[in-house]
Amino acid sequence: MAGHTSATIAQAGRNPFLRAIAALSTLAGWCSAGMIVAAVAITCQMIVVRFVLNGSTVWQTEAVVYLVIAATLIGLPYVQRLRGHVNVDLVPLALSARPRFVLALLTSALSITIVAIMLWYGYDYWHFAYERGWRSDTIWGVRLWIPYLSIPVGFALLLLQLIADLIAVLTGVDKPFGLE
Repeated sequence: MAGHTSATIAQAGRNPFLRAIAALSTLAGWCSAGMIVAAVAITCQMIVVRFVLNGSTVWQTEAVVYLVIAATLIGLPYVQRLRGHVNVDLVPLALSARPRFVLALLTSALSITIVAIMLWYGYDYWHFAYERGWRSDTIWGVRLWIPYLSIPVGFALLLLQLIADLIAVLTGVDKPFGLE
């Protein structure tokens, strides 16, 4: 755990904004992990009900699908903070310090723009489902604004993490692409 704490300080420095976003991203990662554990537990319960008790399940499959999707979206900022996404660093490695810095700014700005657009449309979709009172077409009849809320929340948290990453590079707290 000591390595994890020092990595957090290394990426956030003493900047309170960067530390707050790092804590928020870590909290999102824990929530995401909790959703995955809940989905696994519900799946196990569903197996027992179906195959051991020979009963029918009403809500379990839908709940598992919504939990896994929400875990994916809510977990985005944590994975970004740890740089856990697939990373091809051939071009940044080939560049000297200044062009690497410019490339980092360009890719950060592009990522922020794309995620902001996804946030805009995700919020619009969630709000539309909320206003119209959409429900799933299953027996359970979930109000769809509840699982759809993970779309704007996940993209908003990812946007904050991307902004924090950009600020960390601009202030010298972090190196472009994490490369020395």
